[in-house]
Amino acid sequence: MIPIHDNPGPRRSVPWMTWGLILANVLVFFYELSLGDAVQGFITVYGVVPAAISRGVPQTNLTPDPVYITLFTSMFMHGGWMHLIGNMLFLFIFGDNVEDRMGHIGYLIFYLLAGLVAGLTQVFVAPDSLVPSIGASGAIAGVLAAYLVLFPWSGVRTIVFIFIYFTIVTVPAVLLIGLWFLLQLFDGVAGLAHTQQGMGGVAYFAHIGGFVFGLLITMLLKNRLQPPAPITYPPFARHPNAQGPIRWY
Repeated sequence: MIPIHDNPGPRRSVPWMTWGLILANVLVFFYELSLGDAVQGFITVYGVVPAAISRGVPQTNLTPDPVYITLFTSMFMHGGWMHLIGNMLFLFIFGDNVEDRMGHIGYLIFYLLAGLVAGLTQVFVAPDSLVPSIGASGAIAGVLAAYLVLFPWSGVRTIVFIFIYFTIVTVPAVLLIGLWFLLQLFDGVAGLAHTQQGMGGVAYFAHIGGFVFGLLITMLLKNRLQPPAPITYPPFARHPNAQGPIRWY
């Protein structure tokens, strides 16, 4: 299922931070493309290598010191066009309203911490792996979890593929994101043997770690966040006897 549009209600502010994060990821990806064959070395230097993190020793002489900095640099790197487009699509659709509720700075801190926890979760699962992990998926998983808590019944227009056919349906966020998480959990457990052997593939446990972090933090802070923006009639649609804004329920 591929989300293409959501309808959680109006925002109070322009999602500058979400757009800025998308721009940063795109710019880093284009820099990766400019490196040509040297991109693998770039990934090894700035990606999260579990063995290097667990031992606290940089993987190469060029790796940032302390090596834990790679837990942040890896969040802005991607392994291909589909990896980048998929992540940025989810961030674009679900990030703006989460940012609106958390505030720009709070949202950025939340995003980075979710990515940090995601990286550490992958290290915990495979502490001796020499395979570098990259991508914004762990941080975005935290954003998805926050959206699930804050806008569970928001309608999400989604492309659903059925074999060679596809259709577009509107499903509640709780169903779409819930199924996404269950898929990560299932695939993560199914591929655990490969992960522990240090083989490449999708870092499912990073997704799981970021999601669980986002879920717990948002549930704890939900009552302290900004309330949803009220929905009002446009001026031409107001009842002639109505005074001021009117909320729709």
